[in-house]
Amino acid sequence: MRLSFRLKHHFFSAFRELFVHHHGSLEFRAKVFALIIAANNDSTVESYIKVKEIALKIYENDEERANLLMLTTKEKVNKVRENNGLDIDTLVANIQKDLKIIPRYAKKINLEELKKLIALSFDEDTISYQNNMLEFLETLKNDTLRKKEKQIAQDEETFKSQFSS
Repeated sequence: MRLSFRLKHHFFSAFRELFVHHHGSLEFRAKVFALIIAANNDSTVESYIKVKEIALKIYENDEERANLLMLTTKEKVNKVRENNGLDIDTLVANIQKDLKIIPRYAKKINLEELKKLIALSFDEDTISYQNNMLEFLETLKNDTLRKKEKQIAQDEETFKSQFSS
C-alpha cells in the first residue's frame, strides 16, 4: 500500500465517523469478518487479502474503500488478540446490538464469502469453532430478516429517499 494511503488511513481511523461514507456499514462488515478471522489464532495475512478481494466485489472495485474495510477488520482482530477492550464475546454482542439498531445490516452478512475465510484454516478445532460462528451468524441473519422484515423495508425506503434527492 502506498504511503499516502497509510497516512490517510490513520487520519480516517481517528475520524472515521466524520469522513468515511457509510462508515457504520463498513464497521459492521469489519466486525463480521473479524469474528471469523479472530476465531483462528493462526490466521495469516492471506485472511486480510481475502477480505480485500471480497471488499473489491462488494464496493465494485473501489480500492480505497476495500483497503479501509481490510484495515478496519485487521484493527478489530488485533484488538481481540491483544485483549484491548475487545474479545470474541464482545464482538458477538456488538454485532447483535448493531442488528437491533439497524436490522438491514443483516443483509450484509454473506455466508458464502465468510466460508472463504474458513477455507484458510487447517486446524480441525479452529474450523469447527469458525463453523459454529458461521452458524450463529446465519441464525442471527435469518431471525433478524424474519422478525424485522417490515422495519427493514421501511428503513431501506427511507435510506433510498435520503440519497436520491
